[in-house]
Amino acid sequence: MSSISQDSRAVIALDIGTSSVRALAFSPSGHKIGEAAQIPYEQTVSGDGGVEVDADFLLQLCEKTLDALLPTLETEVAAIGISCFWHSLLAVDEAGNARTPVLSWADNRSAAWVEILKKTLDETAFHARLGTVFHTSYWPAKLLFLRDTAPQLFEQNLRWMGFGEWLRLKWCGNPRMSLAMASGTGIFDQNALEFDEEMLSHLPIKRENLPQLCDLDDGATLKSEFQNRWPKLRNAPIFPAIGDGACSNIGSGCTDEKRIGLNAGTSGAMRVVLRDFSGAPPRGLWRYRVDKNRSIVGGALSNVGNLLVWARETFQIPANWGEEIEKIAPDSHGLTVLPFLAGERAPIWDGDARFVLSGANLGTTPTHILRAVAEAGALRFAAIGNLLLQLAPNAQIVFSGGVLENVPAWQPIVCDALGAPLVGSREHEASARGAALLAWEKLGVALPEDFERGETLEPNAENHAIYERALERQNALYERLK
Repeated sequence: MSSISQDSRAVIALDIGTSSVRALAFSPSGHKIGEAAQIPYEQTVSGDGGVEVDADFLLQLCEKTLDALLPTLETEVAAIGISCFWHSLLAVDEAGNARTPVLSWADNRSAAWVEILKKTLDETAFHARLGTVFHTSYWPAKLLFLRDTAPQLFEQNLRWMGFGEWLRLKWCGNPRMSLAMASGTGIFDQNALEFDEEMLSHLPIKRENLPQLCDLDDGATLKSEFQNRWPKLRNAPIFPAIGDGACSNIGSGCTDEKRIGLNAGTSGAMRVVLRDFSGAPPRGLWRYRVDKNRSIVGGALSNVGNLLVWARETFQIPANWGEEIEKIAPDSHGLTVLPFLAGERAPIWDGDARFVLSGANLGTTPTHILRAVAEAGALRFAAIGNLLLQLAPNAQIVFSGGVLENVPAWQPIVCDALGAPLVGSREHEASARGAALLAWEKLGVALPEDFERGETLEPNAENHAIYERALERQNALYERLK
């Protein structure tokens, strides 16, 4: 790998999220150069469960962020790395035009088709091979939903891809899909590194309707019109899009089995990168890929920051709620909470699960309820952590995300629920930084050995034992109601 001391170039990271598009520049050592160009946006949400965004609109936002960032850069641009939300789906015609909106992972209109898949196929066998369960997040249920509600789409020779691939088609004429993005579709064999023919045989598309696959070193060149628009990018390869979760782990220093990344924002996730892993993920977790040599195993939660905000507003908790819940001993309120406001993903994968508060009496206060809700959210991280620690038993857990960073009172609760030390990450641009570092890696620069750390929290053994019993009680309540 090359030395970074003499390299004054920059890599631009295009970070395409579900609420904003950002463009940032990074040095070979992973330090941000200048300020980010950012444009927020909102996805379209419909009453029937649809969550989508117009493809052309989102493409324009990506272009505008580069328009804003490039004039501020004085250094040579070595490449562009792209972090993009996982699991998106759209149809594209032969001329390269989008024929559907970009369907988000959160679009759950295909819930009924998930049940059809579960009744007709062996989910356990597919999960072992594809790394995914049958769920509305993934392509199989969405494609069946579209087949039955928009059959005209399948009467044409359309191609199916994610937004990251369509962007590269529009900019470079090359829609090849990285193994990382393909691994999150639900139709990809994680060990064979190819779309799964058995799964495709149950779907209304064929292999020729899908992009060619590539690894992360597949750099593409901009079309002449974009070279003229962005002269600084004339010689910069555009690397294929990578799933945002994989980028987040790399960007926060969780690059191998030594560290598990825990992110707590509006939603949450825990993930670990494993090199040369060929096994099935534990039941309840998913397995995707960073590249052909590195898998990433983990689980995502649908209820984290959104859960705490809802509880504060619904139960009219005062602004100093953090100080108040700290006065309550762990699990001393007599409450059991199922925190599933928006259904749940890992490890139960139940889109119909809902919020439940059990055990309240006349002595229950709003602060008791908020403490119970905060603990319930922490217990769901523990449910994922228990499975991940089977794969990486000595891993350090590195946390990031606005909720844990901005709500110090919740940090020891999560730490005690996990029963493992928590190390704070000071990297606030993890997804973008990860995309940039992976681009630098393909340019010959090794990933940094370390990352900027915050304080380390140590678990309280007595509290952990209390939370282990609370998790058993929570799981038992869910099973009874289910």
